[in-house]
Amino acid sequence: MKNNGHSVQVNVPITATVSGGNLGETYKAVQFHLHWGTDGGPGSEHTVDGEQYPMELHIVHMKQKYNRIEDALRDPSGIAVLGFFYEESSSSNKNYDRFTLGLRGVQNTNGNTSLYRTSLNQLILPEVNMTNYYRYEGSLTTPGCTEAVLWTVFENPIPLSREQLRAFSTLKFHDGSPMVGTFRPVQPRNGRVVYRSGGAAVAASVLLVLTSIGGALGLSRPN
Repeated sequence: MKNNGHSVQVNVPITATVSGGNLGETYKAVQFHLHWGTDGGPGSEHTVDGEQYPMELHIVHMKQKYNRIEDALRDPSGIAVLGFFYEESSSSNKNYDRFTLGLRGVQNTNGNTSLYRTSLNQLILPEVNMTNYYRYEGSLTTPGCTEAVLWTVFENPIPLSREQLRAFSTLKFHDGSPMVGTFRPVQPRNGRVVYRSGGAAVAASVLLVLTSIGGALGLSRPN
């Protein structure tokens, strides 16, 4: 786990892959990071029906055939990102105890620590709650916003207590100021088609147009 100056990022040192769900190929996990607001306030990069969640997790994968993220970014579908929302819960999520404890060791830029006895399966939703998701072709949400990402954003949120959500706001940017508001504002859809699992097209559009404007989108639940 590392404070990279604009978020907290965790490298994935062992092979973890994702496939199926119309991804077309197998992708291997590289790292995951989070985006959040201020003290548990709105902070997700995607919105659903205009609702912004307190935080969003991005698990970044690249096609299995690549060894460098730079090479994968040259492929229009070289990157697959799994996005998970968080919601405030009245009780703490025990699966995140070691994670939030680890935040104390990365308060400042370049601070790093190891997460022992922690797996991705602990941090994400149970498989039974991962059947509803949105899919679209987009970009990275950080500079230079490369158009090379297959986004999968899961509808069901991960519960965290208010105290757990607030723990992320104790981190500091590279200039020492509180690391809050680490999300990019929602971007125009620009003709992209957003699909929902099950094959239903959520956003009505007949043409998929990818532009140089990247970032997360506002999603909508089907009627």
